Amino acid sequence: MGTRYISALLIALSISLNLSAQKKSKGPIIKEYGAVWAIEQPDFKVDTTKTFRAVFDIMNSPESHDKVNASIETAARFLNMHAQSGVPAENLKAALVVHNQASKDIISDTAYQKRYGTANPNSELIKALQHAGVDIIFCGQSSNARGFPKEDLMEGVQLSLSAMTALIHLQDQEYRLIKF
Repeated sequence: MGTRYISALLIALSISLNLSAQKKSKGPIIKEYGAVWAIEQPDFKVDTTKTFRAVFDIMNSPESHDKVNASIETAARFLNMHAQSGVPAENLKAALVVHNQASKDIISDTAYQKRYGTANPNSELIKALQHAGVDIIFCGQSSNARGFPKEDLMEGVQLSLSAMTALIHLQDQEYRLIKF
């Protein structure tokens, strides 16, 4: 019984060490956000010649005013995981359509500070996504309903008639809807 116990313990320790040795990594596109696991030899292969177009429907936000919106960070993970898997950056197209509770996550640091007493925790992530060519589109209906006027938005955020309108247009351009 003692030998079985020790063998089982050694096997468990070995598995634990192997799992802990594997780490998530960021980049190469978004260097400070979007860490992902490398998947060695997947059965369902990534077509590295394909152009991937994804539109992320971002409507939820953390209640805390000092946490990064994980739904927005999903776009960074999308870019990083595909680039790490060999898809060229020019074959990765992404857009965020922001509305509802997430409206606050795309306002400027000045506007965020005025409302919530702290800098917008999403600022650097949004800037990195924009720098990578990601379009950030804000729902005009949420702008009015939630009191976030265009002048409060971060630089480069585009105002649309509605989230629904932007989602339809992007899907007509062969962007695939990603909603979590």
